[in-house]
Amino acid sequence: MKFIKNILDKVEPSFRKGGKLSFLESTFDAFSTFLFVPNHTTHSGAHIRDAIDLKRTMTMVILALMPALLFGIWNVGHQHYLSHGHEFNSIFDMFLPKIIYGFLKIFPLIVVSYVVGLGIEFAFAQINGHKVNEGYLVSGMLIPLIVPPDIPLWMLAIATAFAVIIGKEVFGGTGMNVFNPALLARAFLFFAYPASMSGDNVWISEKADAVSGATPLAEAAAGNFGNMPSPLDMFLGFIPGSVGETSTLAILLGAVFLIITGIASLRIMISVFTGGLMMGLLFNLLGTNAYMNMPAYYHLIMGGFAFGAVFMATDPVSGSQTNTGKIIYGFLIGVFAVLIRVLNPAYPEGMMLSILLFNAFAPLIDHYVVGANINRRLKRTKIIKS
Repeated sequence: MKFIKNILDKVEPSFRKGGKLSFLESTFDAFSTFLFVPNHTTHSGAHIRDAIDLKRTMTMVILALMPALLFGIWNVGHQHYLSHGHEFNSIFDMFLPKIIYGFLKIFPLIVVSYVVGLGIEFAFAQINGHKVNEGYLVSGMLIPLIVPPDIPLWMLAIATAFAVIIGKEVFGGTGMNVFNPALLARAFLFFAYPASMSGDNVWISEKADAVSGATPLAEAAAGNFGNMPSPLDMFLGFIPGSVGETSTLAILLGAVFLIITGIASLRIMISVFTGGLMMGLLFNLLGTNAYMNMPAYYHLIMGGFAFGAVFMATDPVSGSQTNTGKIIYGFLIGVFAVLIRVLNPAYPEGMMLSILLFNAFAPLIDHYVVGANINRRLKRTKIIKS
């Protein structure tokens, strides 16, 4: 690494102001600070010294996504071969062909997401003359994980461009966006190309015609509860679905990593699961239809609920900032996700719409929380008139 550092130090003057390649300063700075911790220091104002910067924070989130990604790669291959009735005679055969097939399907999605997204980020940085922001390092990995494995690459490219330009850059870039960019990409695909984001044909890659390919959410929305997988299969992830959303176990492994490293908010995660479970229990009490009678905990292991709770709702930019606000924000996301699922079967995956809705309300929630704290302190203050 010292050899690479020496090379960067040698060519750096060419990219700085007055150098031959000064117009590529933002691009050079992006690659340099990605490889090495920047040596910039704060010269004025109050500041806190810390051993971690934004790029390292984003790297931690990407590491937390690895269990869901790796399982998703295997599961894409597993669902494909399962639909075609392939038989495997050894443990080796159970893994290698499925991993190879899944990798060949998922890797292009990741490449398209990063090439399009980072390309736009670099272009905006060069045009505006500012540094390349690091936020897309995570969004670029999230987008391929929340789409079907057979999504056409050109659709993914358009959705990624929409998410970066409309979801981030128009608001001022990383740290200024109101909505989670990855979820905006999914919402764009859902409403612009519904045939590629819903139905039974999109969740299993190149499936056999005789296989339904329906996800547990689709079966529940249609009232086909007898066709639903077992709770254990849904928890482990042996089901059709978006690339990274099927395995609740893999997602929870990522959640533990984020909590231990202090990257994500435990308050939001617990509140989302609590809100979803309580709404499910309320529907169980009402029991006016078969969907309401479905065990409440099913909602927590179906669809993108767990993935949304761990990786989407905890977005530090688009979520609530105050501690009390995080609890309210997360709880309402869980409640509305289950509410949308049960009462509006046209949108079986309620998590996406719920998180986007409360991204918009997060500043309002924090406003009232801060206001309540100020009023509570004023009531404890004794005003002495002279």
